[in-house]
Amino acid sequence: MSYRATLSPAPNVQPPRAAVPVVRESARVEMEDATGLTSMALVPTGSGDIVRQLNAAAARHGWGWPTTIVAFVLGLLTMPFGVMVWLLAIPLCWWLFLRDKARRTVVLFYDVNDQPAAWFDSFVGMWPWLTQSAKLWREVQNGRVQTTYQHKTNAGASNLVSRLSAVAGLKGPRHLATNIVVPSLTAGKSSLYFLPDRVLVCDHKRYSDVSYSHLRADGYRQRFIETPGHLPKDAEQVDQTWQYVNVKGGPDRRYSNNPVLPVMLYGQVDLSSLEGLDWRLQISRAQAAAHLAEVLAAVPRVPG
Repeated sequence: MSYRATLSPAPNVQPPRAAVPVVRESARVEMEDATGLTSMALVPTGSGDIVRQLNAAAARHGWGWPTTIVAFVLGLLTMPFGVMVWLLAIPLCWWLFLRDKARRTVVLFYDVNDQPAAWFDSFVGMWPWLTQSAKLWREVQNGRVQTTYQHKTNAGASNLVSRLSAVAGLKGPRHLATNIVVPSLTAGKSSLYFLPDRVLVCDHKRYSDVSYSHLRADGYRQRFIETPGHLPKDAEQVDQTWQYVNVKGGPDRRYSNNPVLPVMLYGQVDLSSLEGLDWRLQISRAQAAAHLAEVLAAVPRVPG
C-alpha cells in the first residue's frame, strides 16, 4: 500500500543580512599642547651671557647637604664619641653651605636711574593686580570642539582647556642675586621672571630668556565655563549653562543628572615670541589682563 503526500511550496528564505555596525559619536575632544618650547629648546634673545652663567650655576652640585648627612650618620654609629664628630662637623658643613651658595649664584646689579628702570618701577607697581588675584592658571592644553555631539555634551563650549594653577610673586630665581625685586609667574616646574631688560624663562633648573623686543603680550577678557564649587571671590559670574545642553543651548532633559555650571568672566594674557615662548595666563580678576598687557606694550625697546 502506498501513498503520496502533497508538499507545500518551499518558503522564500532570504539569506542573512550582514550586521551593520553602529557608530557612536565620541564626546572626546582631541587636546593639543599649549605650552610652546621649554627653556631647553628656546633660543636666548637677550644680550650678554647671563643665561650661560645661570645654567652653569644651576648645574653645579652642592656639598653642604651630602656632608651634613654623612656626618650625622657617622655620629650615630660612633656614639658616644659621635657628639664630638657632630661638633667638629658643624663649622665644616656651615662653610660648605656658604660656598655652595656662592658657587651656585649669579650676581646681577641694575642701574636704578635709567629709562628702563623707570618703566620697571611702573611694572612692579602694577604687579599687585596679579599677586592679589584670588586665582591664576596657566593653560597647558586646548582642543577645539568639532561636532554637534561634542558641543552638546561639553556644556556648549567651543573649546576645551586644561589648566595648571599658577602663582605670582616678587621673588627672583634661586640662582640669581640682584638689587631689585623680580616679578615672577610659576606654574608647576616652569617659571617666568621679569627683569628690567628681559624675561627669564626657567624649566627644571634650565634657563633661557626673551628680550622685550621679541615679546608679544595680548590681554583680553574671556568667558569661561567653570566647574561648580569654590569659585574665585574676585571673579564675576556672567551666565550659567548645563553639563549637557540641547542645540538651542538649554538643558538636555534626557539626562537626570545634569548639573548647572557657572559661566565666569576672567582675564586672559597670552605671552609669546617668534622663537617659541607660549604662556597663556588666565586671571580671576578680569581687569588685570589689560593692565599687564598695557604695561608690557610700553616697555622701552632696548635691542636684545
